[in-house]
Amino acid sequence: MTNRIGNKDVAQMRSKEEKKRTRAFNKAMEAEKQAIARAKYRNQVKGQSAPAA
Repeated sequence: MTNRIGNKDVAQMRSKEEKKRTRAFNKAMEAEKQAIARAKYRNQVKGQSAPAA
């Protein structure tokens, strides 16, 4: 459950700027995760398992 202020949830009281910052942060984190995954599998041949390390 989310915290409440009177009859409203805290999420309802957040400003547009805060919501915009949160969305931007989430997109940046997702892009970082994807970049790490791409770098990890960059030189592998599609359909083949990874060589033993």
